[in-house]
Amino acid sequence: MSFLDVFAWFILVFLAVFAVAIFAAMGMAPGHIAKSRNHPWATAVEVAGWVTLICGFVLWPLSLIWAFVDAPAPSRREGAP
Repeated sequence: MSFLDVFAWFILVFLAVFAVAIFAAMGMAPGHIAKSRNHPWATAVEVAGWVTLICGFVLWPLSLIWAFVDAPAPSRREGAP
């Protein structure tokens, strides 16, 4: 095995690990952002980020946008339980 073969395998393994790391970072991003912004549905945003990334990348940006949307928490009225 020559030096170039070893170098090619090193680059291939590095790129594979890098791709998995990017995929994981993209999956965790909406949930992390929602939790840091105290989003009322942070768990739903986290699940939506992973599901849309795994099942089809097209809707993943919507979960990222949802993480930034500040939905008002339901207000409690004085007479309501």
